[in-house]
Amino acid sequence: MKIVLIGYRGCGKSTLGRELSANLGWPLLDIDRGIEHKRPGKTLTDLWLDIGDDAFRDIEAAVVRELCRLDECVISFGAGSLGRPQNRTHACRDALVVYLNMTAKALWERIQSDPRSATTRPNLAGGGFEEVVQMMEKRDPVYRQCANLRVDATRSPEHLAGVVIAHMRKPD
Repeated sequence: MKIVLIGYRGCGKSTLGRELSANLGWPLLDIDRGIEHKRPGKTLTDLWLDIGDDAFRDIEAAVVRELCRLDECVISFGAGSLGRPQNRTHACRDALVVYLNMTAKALWERIQSDPRSATTRPNLAGGGFEEVVQMMEKRDPVYRQCANLRVDATRSPEHLAGVVIAHMRKPD
């Protein structure tokens, strides 16, 4: 069993991942860091700009496949990591998949308030809030399809970790 965290950029996957990792004593793995590990010296933004989306997604798929083979870990997925069907299959295998759900408005506010966003993540294509709305309309059905548990990502990481752990430990 593993925990896979999914949701749009800025929803708190990394923060909740750290909380779950500390509570469970499991390692926290991150698809984005795995991509960077495959191409040392490149940020996600630089890599995405250098090689384009298709090649970026190929590297991402390899990292997803590799990390999802592991057990007793928490894996934080990139916002677009579930775009390919095989990544969805890998994410859902022997995992509690947790969707950190937020409104587009709340996500936009978090993205705007994060000074690291532009240097650590590929830029939004320039559409601002409307782009977040459009991407959420596209990705939300996929997130919902894969999720075993949906949580309100506006809640504190401590609260969310408690909800996830309680769900994980409840008898079938």
